[in-house]
Order: sequence, then C-alpha cells, then structure tokens
Amino acid sequence: MAPAEENDSGMESQEGSQSVDADIEKEPPQDDSTAPREAPPKKQPAIEGSEDDEEPETLSERLWGLTEMFPEPVRNLTHVTVVNTKLGICKAYGFSRSAAWIIFSTSIILFAPVIFEVERANMEEMQRSQQKQMLLGPSSAISGGVPPLLPPPVQQR
Repeated sequence: MAPAEENDSGMESQEGSQSVDADIEKEPPQDDSTAPREAPPKKQPAIEGSEDDEEPETLSERLWGLTEMFPEPVRNLTHVTVVNTKLGICKAYGFSRSAAWIIFSTSIILFAPVIFEVERANMEEMQRSQQKQMLLGPSSAISGGVPPLLPPPVQQR
C-alpha cells in the first residue's frame, strides 16, 4: 500500500484542490449508510412464513423488543410492579392455605365431640323406643309412646 500512497501524494501536489475530491472518491466509504450500493433483498416477516433458515420470532421476543420504546423508569416501575404482584399472590395463596387448614382442623376438633354426643343421644332414644316396643307391643311404638297408666301418687298429710 506504500506505493499507492506515494502516487496519491504525488497527485496532490500536481492537482492541488482537485486531489481532495479524488481522494474521497478513491477511499472506500467508512459508513455503510452513505455508500450508494444496492439495497439488500427485503426479508418477509416471520408471520408470513419466510423460507430463510432463521426461526420465527416468538411472542416473548416480540414483547421484549417492544420494551425498547419505553423509557428506563417506566420499565423499572413495570418490573417492580410485576415482581411485587407475583410475590403478593404467592403470599396470599400461602396464607389462605394456612387459614383454611386452621379453620377446618379447629372446627373438627371443636364440633366433633358435640356431633358424637348428639349421635349418642339419638342412639339411646332409639334403644328406649325399641325396648318399649318389645315390652308393650307394636301398638305402643305406633301410638307415639303413650306412657302406661300408673296409679296416682299417694299424698301424705
């Protein structure tokens, strides 16, 4: 490249102000946007089913790309909101599980003896009814358990 530089410097001395324009034309363009080249072939969007080897964008990739249009404080606030909402939902779920366990287990412990006692009283009543039926006959069970006639109590004076 050294001989080319000598030729360029020799040109500058001969041509003067015109050599600046020639140097710009001879140098390869540094910026791709200023180079008058052919436009690259346009790729069709992934939605329409391009035949390229690239995989189509996923929904999460598209949403992540949309975050660039929002300023940094908005993105941070959104992140904090989402994280705190998720944490709140997880804690509320855990609390509701614990509360449900406490309520149901306590109710069983407190009300089970009452339920057993009521059932025992019903069983005793049923046994008395069956005993009356055996002693007095089937008509006493149907009539509603009319007590047998007892002599009147003796009054003491």
